[in-house]
Amino acid sequence: MPRQPVPLPHKSQAPPVSRASPIASFSASALAWRHFAIFTTASLPWMTGTAINPLFRSAYLAKDGDRDVTLVIPWLSLKDQELVYPNKIVFESPLEHEAYVRHWIEERISFRPSFSIKFYPAKFSTELRSILPVGDITEFIPDELADIAVLEEPEHLNWYHHGRKWKNKFRRVIGVVHTNYIAYVKREKNGQVIACFMKYMNTWVTRIYCHKIIRLSGATQDMPRSVVCNIHGVNPKFLEVGKLKLNQLQNGETAFTKGAYYIGKMVWSKGYRELLDLLSKYQSKLAGLEVDLYGTGEDSDEVRKSAELLNLVVKVHPGRDHADPLFHDYKVFINPSTTDVVCTTTAEALAMGKIVICADHPSNEFFKRFPNCRIYNSDEEFVQFTLNALTEQPAPLTDMQRYDLSWEAATARFMEAAELNLPISESRIHETSKISLPTFLKTRKLKQSLEDASVYLHQALSGLEVTRRAFGAVPKTLQPDEQLCKDLGLALPTKKKRLKLKLMTG
Repeated sequence: MPRQPVPLPHKSQAPPVSRASPIASFSASALAWRHFAIFTTASLPWMTGTAINPLFRSAYLAKDGDRDVTLVIPWLSLKDQELVYPNKIVFESPLEHEAYVRHWIEERISFRPSFSIKFYPAKFSTELRSILPVGDITEFIPDELADIAVLEEPEHLNWYHHGRKWKNKFRRVIGVVHTNYIAYVKREKNGQVIACFMKYMNTWVTRIYCHKIIRLSGATQDMPRSVVCNIHGVNPKFLEVGKLKLNQLQNGETAFTKGAYYIGKMVWSKGYRELLDLLSKYQSKLAGLEVDLYGTGEDSDEVRKSAELLNLVVKVHPGRDHADPLFHDYKVFINPSTTDVVCTTTAEALAMGKIVICADHPSNEFFKRFPNCRIYNSDEEFVQFTLNALTEQPAPLTDMQRYDLSWEAATARFMEAAELNLPISESRIHETSKISLPTFLKTRKLKQSLEDASVYLHQALSGLEVTRRAFGAVPKTLQPDEQLCKDLGLALPTKKKRLKLKLMTG
């Protein structure tokens, strides 16, 4: 089976964990939050946001040595790997996969990352185009290390969760909402009905399993106990390109020799429909404009055919890594997508010193602070901004603007949004000062009882194969199968457990 060569992984020895009280409460110091377990729904070489951003988050959280960090990523069987990973890349073992991940991140940062990597068993759903956990993935972090759990896509990780309650296992559970699932399902058949159900389900599972939710932008649905904050940064390599381009401009050199481009997974919902519609509608006004589109996806052939119908020069190319030197000389990045939550490629283009043209949408709110970001509110503005960008030079980024795009800044924003970087005063108890303490305690107890009942209901439903299948789960994923157990070195379920599962699954 073809594979790309990968280096052997280095072994990192995590420092001993200083344990505080096991009571699930805030500590008086941020140092008490020693261990971070970051669970995510995808892994390299799948170049998706939930594979890349949690990897960078892990590296930068562990950078100063004050925290122990474990990145927990899905392990797929060879059959599923062939469906998901590009360029026929597959891994015979978790050790080989870990080597690939570590090599990728070490090529992009200036320090040696000290976090650990663990794998949980998973299956790929062709229907949902998503990787889904198999079994109880809370088990992959020992109880003595269960301080902070960061659930990257908490709704996705918990739709079919059947196992230990996250808030009982970990002292603090932080959910990071990456994806605007509602926007995607609305585009499908019976989308409004599906979206209504999904909105309720997302709210339900995040409420019962998370203490705090961080929404990357206002483009996501509202969640209980949530805050909106962009906690993502860019690969440092993009900032280096931006500094190089700034030096070229300051020296009077030609920094940009190419015009406009867009890069993204080539599916209509990623903005290709909107972009080609705009180019088609205003071909006469945009005469002479050349646009290069880079991406790979299910709609690549249709996008290419639609582009060929235009009088404008619109070339369609296979997807590439945005860090490829090929992109350094483009001056204008056009991104009309309104399904993203925070578009990583937009941040990367700004870091490289380019002019970015994007729609007025909550997903782009964070980028409004940058002078090179041109937000259009109408088709006419899109046309005018595009024409202006082709003749103007980008404004130089300030040191503060570069910092705002960095993973150092993103990590600081994460700690603040998750309420993990400040001492927690006991005065929080008295926020409801008009309620007597006994009444407050009774109210809290009632809320806890209702939540426990809600967890029990979710566990009961997620433990039935017929219910799981009805709501889109991959068949027989209550426990890992024999192959996944073999790959990950897990013990096979006992006869008693297999009998119980057989009764539950029919």
